[in-house]
Amino acid sequence: MARTQANGITIEYELSGPAQGPVLLMIHGVGAQLIRWPPALIGGLETAGFRTLRFDNRDIGLSSHMDEQGLPDLAAVAAARAQGREPVLPYTLSDMAADAVGLLDGLGIAAAHLLGVSLGGMVAQVMAIEHGARVRSLNLFMTHSGNPDLPPSNPDALAILATRAPDPQRDRGAYLDHQVALNRALGSPRYPTPEAELRTLAARAADRAYNPAGPARQLAVGRGAPDRRAWLSKLSVPTLVVSGSDDPLFPPECGRDLAASIAGAWLLELGGMGHDLPAELFDVFIGAVRDNAARHLRKPAKEPGCETALPAIDQSGFD
Repeated sequence: MARTQANGITIEYELSGPAQGPVLLMIHGVGAQLIRWPPALIGGLETAGFRTLRFDNRDIGLSSHMDEQGLPDLAAVAAARAQGREPVLPYTLSDMAADAVGLLDGLGIAAAHLLGVSLGGMVAQVMAIEHGARVRSLNLFMTHSGNPDLPPSNPDALAILATRAPDPQRDRGAYLDHQVALNRALGSPRYPTPEAELRTLAARAADRAYNPAGPARQLAVGRGAPDRRAWLSKLSVPTLVVSGSDDPLFPPECGRDLAASIAGAWLLELGGMGHDLPAELFDVFIGAVRDNAARHLRKPAKEPGCETALPAIDQSGFD
């Protein structure tokens, strides 16, 4: 792993894969350090030809923490947005998108394919809107457009996401129990991750960097973000939208709405998938991202309309 200065902050990153491969910039969600990306998924993407670039978003992991911003009032943020007022935020999606662009600048990368998950998918959208020349293709997983009329998140899942985890230095067992409960609440019912794996990953994250205020600020940024559909409708970048039928944070209507907001977007909706990246679906994810990236080179005269299934991908067993 390495670090660089970008957009006025320090960003921890990791770059690997074939040296001449197209760069796939991977942007994760609330509280997720770069070690959250499954090694098997990274390996599969690199075998498919990508050079993967993962990083810790601001306020998480080994990148700069924005402690001077204090703790956000999540209820006030949500209320302001619901009432059509601009909420008070510690920083914005635009700031986080500028971080990602700054990382590309620091590494001398002119443009990249993007894979954004959850909050990272919102950052990727804003990067395409505000820095379109840097984006070759968009892969938006488990995220939404900011449309205020979409179905709300499951309140129980949102509550545990917003609950501060116990301090692992004081009560490691309670911290690990909380992380398992969080992942069980958000995860895929058809593809549950073994508990031992969840505990191991949570322990690694706690030992690497513990910053409980960071995820709260990131959550506020996502909750307070505006409706992006008017800007998304102007994009002409190859786009893949992936959503799960059992996602408690962003129900499948969110994926459908997002795909409908971007001309020519592909929509891949997977049965039994929640708000995580199940190992059983890695081959589907990799194939979809690969095929979407290939559209950047083809540049057809007219893109197909939003589709409910991806061509050339075997979706047998996924309803």
